Formats: sequence, structure tokens, C-alpha cells
Amino acid sequence: MRRRFGLWVAPLSNLRPADGIVVLLLLAVLGFGVHLASSAPPTISGPVIRLNPSALPYYAALSFLRMLGAYVLSMVFSLVYGYVAARVPGAERLLMPVLDILQSVPILSYLPVVLLSLTAVLPVALAVEISAVLLIFTSQAWNLTFSFYQALRTEPDELREATSVFRLGAWLRLSTLELPFATGGLVWNTMMSWAGGWFFLMAAETFRVGTRDFRLPGLGSYLQTAADQGNVPQILLALATLVALIVALDQMVWRPLLVWADRFKLDTVEGEESAESWFYDLLSRSSLVEFFGRRIWGPAAERVDTLLARPRVRPSKPREVRSAAWAGWVLGAVLMVLLVLGGVQAFRLLFQLPLSDLRRILLAALASLLRVGLAIGISALWTVPVGVAIGSNKRLSDFLGPIVQVVASIPATALFPVILLIFLALPGGLNAAAVLLMLLGAQWYVLFNVIAGASAIPQDLRYTTDILGLSRLERWRTLILPSLFPYLITGLITASGGAWNATIIAEYVQFAGQTRSTLGLGALIAEATGRGDYALLLGSTLTMVVVVLVINRFVWRRLYRLAADRYRMD
Repeated sequence: MRRRFGLWVAPLSNLRPADGIVVLLLLAVLGFGVHLASSAPPTISGPVIRLNPSALPYYAALSFLRMLGAYVLSMVFSLVYGYVAARVPGAERLLMPVLDILQSVPILSYLPVVLLSLTAVLPVALAVEISAVLLIFTSQAWNLTFSFYQALRTEPDELREATSVFRLGAWLRLSTLELPFATGGLVWNTMMSWAGGWFFLMAAETFRVGTRDFRLPGLGSYLQTAADQGNVPQILLALATLVALIVALDQMVWRPLLVWADRFKLDTVEGEESAESWFYDLLSRSSLVEFFGRRIWGPAAERVDTLLARPRVRPSKPREVRSAAWAGWVLGAVLMVLLVLGGVQAFRLLFQLPLSDLRRILLAALASLLRVGLAIGISALWTVPVGVAIGSNKRLSDFLGPIVQVVASIPATALFPVILLIFLALPGGLNAAAVLLMLLGAQWYVLFNVIAGASAIPQDLRYTTDILGLSRLERWRTLILPSLFPYLITGLITASGGAWNATIIAEYVQFAGQTRSTLGLGALIAEATGRGDYALLLGSTLTMVVVVLVINRFVWRRLYRLAADRYRMD
């Protein structure tokens, strides 16, 4: 470890020009989407959701397939985006501000634009399915991307030097060093991504915009329909189905993945206890799995390694270079025209905002910022000690791991009406309930990353602290907190995005035929969505993006650099 953990205050710096460019691009895209949305069908009817228990397996399968499709898309995006941002010179200056903005844009604020835009150019059924997958994707992708990027930036120097000594190319370096080193964080963030996906599943499958009903058959719509009808037995049955699906995934997917990921830990000595999984043991004894690995997977992996590791040097012909340059200029010109048209539409909408709405937006931004800060602070207070305990103790991990998975995956949106009824009778009312829902949407990002960081601490370093007889406080200051620091920053960044996303659900609630709201950007976005007020929607969303971008630039980005420069395992 390069230095001890102590207080560090980052000096403020000016925002980079790339941040302004990214905001302008986002404005143009949203403006172009609003223009397309105006051509959407005026009325859309959703399917009838049957509350018969026999329909639950079918609905559960549909929801699982949407989650799986979104996760595959998220993983591909995360690996490509994180690699380019960390390895391509100069790419980080543009891609990381883009990622900051993407993970801070509230999912439910641009879902109406995406849905209406797609229904204007695609069949309604296909447009709604694509939009649902994209919504779940945005709740899964960002923490995976940050985790992979953080792993690439914090690789030990001696391992990098070893790959240089052996003259490994980009592909072999990725497959033998970078992916294995990132595996632990990716596995834990995969579990977090699925938990976040379940959180937004209900919104993805039950979305409405005015007279347009974008419902989809699935567990989320089943839960929402049962809640609307006050059918408590069906709510409990749907929740039991969801819990059963989550437990099955934990035992048959996540626990085996954790056992498999154990082989990539940076340990020079073997730990006293290793992770266990009955299903992993069952698979390892299967002759079919052994045959698949020896005859199919192994040869295929070797062929891919040989193909991608082969150097390809082919001189480009002048004609090909000129053709590629012309193609690039034409594509750039087309994109510029589209962005200009979208930007004009966006600015036209923003100029329609009255001065009173601008004042509301600024006050709402301050109120939401205070709630998000409180939720993140509470998250860090309890998740750090609990996460270290789970990640450092195998028995505790075996006992609490499945429980954490289940609790984190139960959509808090399904429980929020009950939470609201309790808190409305207490001091603070909806404000306290809103902070609690943001907490439920943010805390798991921190917890899962802390668990990943604690489980990645090499066993030999733990033995060293025992030999030196360090006190518990000294052990936390010299080993645990420095080791957790990169993972904790990743968790806090993604938790911040999760809390901002949850503001829309937490600050504007429709329950029992009544609408309850409190001052906040989320309430303004939800109100604008319900009224079809695209000017207020765009202004509120843009304000949220700018606030989060400033925080990320002045706080999180500098802490990321600190983690990469001073708190890596060397």
C-alpha cells in the first residue's frame, strides 16, 4: 500500500470543455427525441394483466428474460466502454464525463421521450419491449462500467510489468491480467446490477404517459396491478415468486461465480477458508461439463486467443485512406446536422419556461441535493462496517450473502405505499419517507462494492497485521480503509446515481387515488411527465444533470484519481 489513509481535501478546479460539449450533446439528443415523440400515437392500450396464480411462472419468465437481455447488453457495454476509457490515450477526458452524465440522468425522466420516440418509428409492442430493456440496462450498466474502469486503473505495477516482459499483446493482456483482476468486483457488481434491475422492474413494466398505457406482462406489472386493486394475497404471492427466483439465482449462479472468482484473488498464501457452493461442486463433478470444457470450450478459447493475438500489420493504400476519411467526414456531417436540429428543438423548449418555473427548479434542486446527501451519508455509515464483516468472514458471508441478495432485490417501489402510510403519521412525513426510499435505492451499491473490496484484501496482508500486533483502529487505518478506498468510491458514485434516480419515485407519489408530493427535482420531473410538459421535463432533467456533473467533477473524479494513484495494491 503506497500510503496510510488520512484526511485529503481536493482543491476545486474548473469544469473541462468536454463537460459542456457533453451537456450540449445530451440537450440535442433529448430535443430530437421530443420532436419524434410528437408523432407518437395519441392513445395506446396495454395488455390485461391476469392475477391468476397460474400466470405467475409465465410472467416470471418474461421478467427474467428482460433482465437477462439487459444484463448481457450492460456487460458488453461496460467491458468495451471501461477498456476504451482506461486504455485509449485521451479517451478518458471525454468518456468519463459522458459516463458521469449517463449515470446521473434520472431513468424515468427520459423514458417518456424514449418510449414515444420509438413508438413513432416502430411497432408499439416492439418499442415498449426495447424501452423496458433499455430502462433496466440503465439500472445495471453504470456500476459495472465504473467497477471495470476502476480495476484497470488500479492494477498492481508488478503485474503490468510482467505482461510487458512477456510481450503480451492487448488481447492476451486483457484475458490474462485485466479481466481476471477485475473479476471479483464484476461478480459483486453483477449481483448489484440484478438487484438494481429488480428495483426498476416495476417501473419498466407499468409505465404510463397520459392516455398511453405502456404496460408489459411480467412480475412488475403483476405486483402493480395487485397493489392497485388492494389484493394483498396476490401481492404476497408475487413477492414470494420473486424471492424464490432470487434465491434460485443466488444458489445456482452467484454463489458458484463467487467460488470461481476466488481463484483470481491476489494471495501469495492460501486462506484458512475458501468460498463453497454445492452447485459449483455438482458442476465440477459432472462429466458433461468436463467434456464441454475439454472438447468445446477449451479448443474454442485457444482458437480465439490465437486469432486475436496474431499481429495484423497491413499497409493502407492511399485510396483506402482517402475513402475512410471521406466516410468519416460524411458521417460527422450527418451527425452534426441531427445534433443541430435536436439542439434547436431543445433550446426552443427551454426558452418557453416561465421565470416562476425556473425558481421552482432551483429550489427543487437544492432540496433534492440535501436528501441525496443524507441518503448517501447514512448508506456509508452502516454499509462499510457491515460490508467489511461480510467480506472478511466466510461463515458470515455464507449466512448473510443470500439474505442480502433477497433484501436488496425486493423492489422498494412495491413496499413504498406501506412505508408512506407509516411515515405520514410521523414528523417529517413525505420528506422522511423520500429519504428512506432513496436510501433503499442507493445503499446496496455501496454495500456490494465494500464486500468486494474486503474479500479482495490479500490473506498475507491480514497475517502481517496479526504478526505486527496492530490494534483494531490501526488495522482499519493502515490496511482495511486503504484497500477499500477504490471500491468505496465506485460504490458511492453509483449509489449517488441510484439516489438521484429514486427521487422521481420518492418525491411524487400517487396512492389510494391521491397524489402526494414534496419539493424536489424528482417531483417536478414526475409532474411534467404526467402533464406532458416537455419544457419543464427538459429543464428539470438538465438541472439534475448539471448538479450531478459538478459534484462528480469536483468530488468523485478527484477521489478516483487518488484511488488510482495512491491506494492500489503494489
